[in-house]
Amino acid sequence: MFALVLQGCHLTRYISPTAVPIQSNFSMTEFQVGSHAESPALPDLLASPSRLSGRRVVFAILVTATMAAVMWLSAVALSADGLGTLDIVLLALFLITLPWTVIGFWNAAIGFLILRFSRDPVAAVTPAAARIRGDEPITASVALMACIRNEHPDRVIRNLSPMLAGLAPVGAQFHLYALSDTNDPVLAAAEQRCFEDLAATWHGRIAITYRRREDNDGFKAGNIRDFCLRWGGVHDFAVTLDADSFIPASAILRMARIMQASPEIGILQGLVVGMPSTSAFARIFQFGMRLAMWSYTTGSAWWQGDCGPHWGHNSVLRLKPFTAHCHIPPRPEGGPLGGHILSHDQLEAVLMRRAGYEVRVLPEEHLGWEENPPTLLEFIRRDIRWCQGNMQYWRFLTLPGLKFISRYQLAFAILMFLGSPAWIALLVLGTFGVITAERPSAFMAPNAGLAVLIIILIMWFAPKIATVIDALTRVEARRRYGGGPLFLVNVAIETMFFLMLSPIMWFAHTVFLATLLFGGSVGWGGQARDDHAVPLWLAIAKLWPQMALGWACVSALALAAPVAIPYALLIAGGLALAVPLCVITANRAVGTALLRAGIGRLPEEIAPSPLDSMALPALAMMGRKVESGTRSPG
Repeated sequence: MFALVLQGCHLTRYISPTAVPIQSNFSMTEFQVGSHAESPALPDLLASPSRLSGRRVVFAILVTATMAAVMWLSAVALSADGLGTLDIVLLALFLITLPWTVIGFWNAAIGFLILRFSRDPVAAVTPAAARIRGDEPITASVALMACIRNEHPDRVIRNLSPMLAGLAPVGAQFHLYALSDTNDPVLAAAEQRCFEDLAATWHGRIAITYRRREDNDGFKAGNIRDFCLRWGGVHDFAVTLDADSFIPASAILRMARIMQASPEIGILQGLVVGMPSTSAFARIFQFGMRLAMWSYTTGSAWWQGDCGPHWGHNSVLRLKPFTAHCHIPPRPEGGPLGGHILSHDQLEAVLMRRAGYEVRVLPEEHLGWEENPPTLLEFIRRDIRWCQGNMQYWRFLTLPGLKFISRYQLAFAILMFLGSPAWIALLVLGTFGVITAERPSAFMAPNAGLAVLIIILIMWFAPKIATVIDALTRVEARRRYGGGPLFLVNVAIETMFFLMLSPIMWFAHTVFLATLLFGGSVGWGGQARDDHAVPLWLAIAKLWPQMALGWACVSALALAAPVAIPYALLIAGGLALAVPLCVITANRAVGTALLRAGIGRLPEEIAPSPLDSMALPALAMMGRKVESGTRSPG
């Protein structure tokens, strides 16, 4: 059952009930560009290319008109004493920040309308979901790819075991691959023991293969590429799993059935939300994530359609085209953006679309969960890696054959981080403009300026406002979050948290982007996922620049224009309080107190869910009982 094979510089370990991986018994259907599988359940009107093109035109008009109106109002606000050089610079910086804000607003607004008034919101944006009944047999061979690098193996096994239990009745069609890039010898030895035990537990029911590379060439994309070249040819689909993610068996079966019925889909991405956590930082963050994700994702799927997103995990890949068309070679070494691509997922999506296959998102809850970083410092570390990866998209914007929407997605991903230095510059130059003006009203017209502020705040929070409205107008929705009063308290706390966190992240992105210009870079190491305290000295050492800038702006305004401080605090406040926010939200006692008080409470902490089969500390502290077994998926 266990064998070692040394192949070049790779150490490969196989653990399986059989000597070789299971063979595919699913006949692949080649997809012809522009064709759709015939199905009486498919809403043809929703799937038609002309209707999707019309949606995109409408969306573009809404976004363009909104941006033009906001920019005009901003120009009016800044022209109180005439438009000078500083005003023009401020308008240019503000324009850089607007696309994310405005597009997010319209995604949320459209998503809310669909979720609220459509008879079948999922089919309205992903028509292939209407093709299945939910009881079709799984005839495809499905690989379950769990990518691991320097993780605690017990935690990985915890996330995998309930999934395997649910898939056991149809286990012949599934094969778990633990794809390890671990280079810590202690963790590597523990991984081997854990997966040997896991293979013994599921012997004869689900095949399990454990493979560890001695290096992590190509990072996660290289890990997946190695799998595709070794075993991709014997499977039809692959489910992508991160070490911190969980997909219940019911979600895997649903997505596999959709892929079987829809040969035109190359990647099907499931909606991902945060797991219940005992960390104060993670609890508040993922409560906001839960508020925003559903309406935003539904709205974006309405107009992006077959050019959907890929987040790199909790998705299903069609392996034949993925292996043939989605390989991302490293960029030439040298310069800040050379080498292997860190953010491989969205590039894989645009390459799949270029090959003629659709990329779709399934905006349903209970399709998957992920663990979020437990502290502010870990959150920044993860975001910096994403920042460098997204900046590497520059060289792919002109790649031949990409769809227009695909180019937009790459540009939008780049703009997500370029907006950060624009916001920080707006704070610094705006503060300078106020303190050097004869009076604040000479720098900005009060009425027009206040109108711009209100509009921006509404657009910032639109995805969350949509869920708040929906929850407050539905009794069952309020119950899912612990009742109306507790829900509103959590919304207020998360709003303050978001206003403090955002500028801290903007500053971190700005500093890192500056280091990129001088050859700075980050690697791909393991993440600290367990709750842990952040000492005050460490928080100061890491976050003193944020704190210094925040207090500098507030102090300057206090001396020259105190009336402007409340407005400046929307950005400067989070910077000034970065250190205490980091320390307090990492404190275990604070996390425990918030959990017991219901702060950041998620529906899974109240009602039964697939997470009940996992030994999550947050659920145990809530008194949620762990299920002893998992129902057959049918």
